[in-house]
Formats: sequence, structure tokens, C-alpha cells
Amino acid sequence: MALSGGLDSIALLQLLVQWRARQPASRRVELRAIHIDHQLRPASAMWAKHCRAVAREVGVACSVVKVTVPKRRGQSLEAAARDVRYAALAARLRPNEWLVTAHHLDDQLETLLLQLMRGAGVAGLAGMPAVTCEPLRLWRPLLAISRVELSQWLQARGSRWIEDDSNLDERFDRNYLRHRVVPLLQARWPAASRTAARSAAHLGEALDLLHALAEIDAAQVIEAGVVSIAALQKLDAARQRNLLRHWIALQGLTMPDAVHLDRIRVELPAARADAQPIVRWDGGEVRRFRRCLYALVPLAAEREQPILHRWRWRREPVLELGAGLGRLRWVPDANGQIAATRLPAVLRVATRVGGERIRLRAQGPNHAVKELLRKRAVLPWERDRVPLVFVETTLAMVADLFIAVPFRANPADDLPVQRLRLVWERGSHQQE
Repeated sequence: MALSGGLDSIALLQLLVQWRARQPASRRVELRAIHIDHQLRPASAMWAKHCRAVAREVGVACSVVKVTVPKRRGQSLEAAARDVRYAALAARLRPNEWLVTAHHLDDQLETLLLQLMRGAGVAGLAGMPAVTCEPLRLWRPLLAISRVELSQWLQARGSRWIEDDSNLDERFDRNYLRHRVVPLLQARWPAASRTAARSAAHLGEALDLLHALAEIDAAQVIEAGVVSIAALQKLDAARQRNLLRHWIALQGLTMPDAVHLDRIRVELPAARADAQPIVRWDGGEVRRFRRCLYALVPLAAEREQPILHRWRWRREPVLELGAGLGRLRWVPDANGQIAATRLPAVLRVATRVGGERIRLRAQGPNHAVKELLRKRAVLPWERDRVPLVFVETTLAMVADLFIAVPFRANPADDLPVQRLRLVWERGSHQQE
């Protein structure tokens, strides 16, 4: 469980200990606590010490993880700390473990209000679900209990907790809502938190229906992770947006805002036929090629120098290319097209710089690699990432796509050990 040392997480720790003690089937469940020290406050070391002491009192192991919160332009310190905290917690989950957090009923109201002020859609306004499995297995068992109820329960037990003075800093959005807005709402509507939680549950059901509709549409629009523009345009605008959100989430990318989503939906299909349009946002990009849409992790900036390796392939049959380019691997194959005896002990592997040519037939011309890749329909943004294998200064292979004639096996090379197949195991951006 995540243990901050505050009221909420101390209550969660004690409730979990009670639950494990009272349920015979639960006594075998391992319970451990993780405290994330953000190192943002002078008292953070004292809080870590407090968490260890409280956990030790109830027989629970507690580990402290120190993290550094980066300061990024345009991102609040509150959001940056949350991102770093969850990344640290996720990294320390063991197989089959669940992360348990102390989010409660009033947190749900604050989350709903924050999302409302951000102009969130159904997914944001559905609030925090009690259980999630992606991107990590997370359980929030206190969502039906208010902060007041937790406080009263702890006080009755004589339990102690720490108060983080940063929770009083109203420069943070959540603190402003907690101290200024929520008390006014609860004074006028005492059941505001429970009512908001009920609305979030309704929106959660609506979100499930949108996911189901997206899966129906995806069967007609998406193939091998690629969106057909023609099929997408058969849907109305609302279903297009719903389908695109579903598709982008499947690729593991952060969700673009409404402006970028509509640029993907409208601008990319409408661009000139000979254009290579792109919509990029923080955490993802979508490109168009031949009336299809491709969602990608943003490609690295153009390299000033090509990737270059000396490959002693007999000693090391697998070459890691790095920089998201994947790997090259030799495979002995009785039907392989490459003659092992025609290759020197050391090969040179590089990416394209332009002007490379390769001869594919004995009496044929030297083909421009750029043109061969275009005819093979290699995605335009991937063509400079294709690994080239050289024998000294002669281009021998273009990944596993093309083989120069001097290095091809001929009928005389009929022994299985003499024939090889080169496999390019593509990086995350490569076309399969």
C-alpha cells in the first residue's frame, strides 16, 4: 500500500491490518507499505521515519523510496509529483501484487471538480474507479468513506498521523478546492460528496458503453493497429472521436486534448495526397500514409550522425542497434538466401545518409535504396532508420529486405550451415 503518513493512509493501514487479522483466508496475504519521499519539504525525512515507526507498530514492513520531482515548464508541481510518485510505486510492485491507496469520498468530489474545470469528457468526469487493472493493478477501498468518518475512527482509537503543511498551500488546485470550494458546497448541500460520487458512477457506466461502441467500430476501422481513413469517415463525428481515443489508448500513448484530436480527425485526411502530414502532442503523434493513420511514440530528433556498428557476427550473431532501431539477428536456414562463406568476419552496419545503391541482379542496375524502400511501401518516416549492412564499402544487405547479388547463395551452396537468413527485429516504431 501507499503510505504517506497522513490521516487517510494511516487509516487505510490500520483497516487493512484488521481485515487481514479477521479473515482467515486473508492471513496469508502479504501486506507491505511504501512511502515515497518527494524531498520537497524540509520535514520529509521526519515523515519517512514516522511512516516506518507506525508500520512497525502494526507488524508491516515499510520501505522508503526517495524520488526527485522535475520542474517542467507548463506542468504544475502537484502534477509532476503525482507522476513521479505513481511511477515509483508501479516500479516496485511485485508480480501479482495490487497497489492499495487511501483515496476517499471527498477525494472523489475534488477529482470531479478538478476535471470539470479542465473541461474533461466522460473519462475524466467518471472520476476514480474503485478498481483498475491498467496501467497497474490499483484498489481504492475507501471511496465510500468520508474524511470526517476516517478522522473520527482514528481519533477513537488514539491513533496519530502527520499533517503535511503543503496541504494548506492554496496555490495547488486541489488544496484550493479542499479549503475554499468544497466547504461551501457541503454547507449548502451536506451530501455533496456522496451525490457527486453517484454522478461519477453513472458516468463510469457511460464510459463502459463508449468503450464497447469503440470496440465494435474498431473491428471495421482498425487493422494491425492502423486506422483506415476511408472506414473512419463512414462514422459520424462523435463516433470518430470516440474511436480515435480508443485507438490512441490502445497504442499506450497519452491522450491528446480536444483540439489535437480534431486535428487528427479533420486535418490529416484532408491534407494533399502527396503530403506527409503529422499531428504531434506531448506524449504522442499521428501520421498519415496512403490513406491510413499511424499512432507513434514521438520519433527521436534527427541524428546528426548515422548509427554505426562494427559487427563480428560469427562471435555475436545478434546485434543491438540501439536508438529504438531494434536488432539484427543471423538465423541458420537451409533455405536462406545469404551465403555465409561470402561474408568477412567483420561487417559494418549503418543507417542511411543518402545516395546508397545496391545491385540485386548480376546483370542488373544499381538501385537507389531510397527508391527500393519507397516501392516496398516502407513508411516514409522509417526509411532513414532501416539498418544497412556493408562489406567494407559495398552495400550487402538492406536490413532483411534486399540482398546484393554477390552475397546471395547459389545452388552450389547447398549445405545448411552455409546458408543464412538475416532477421531484422524492428524497434517500437518500425513497420511489421
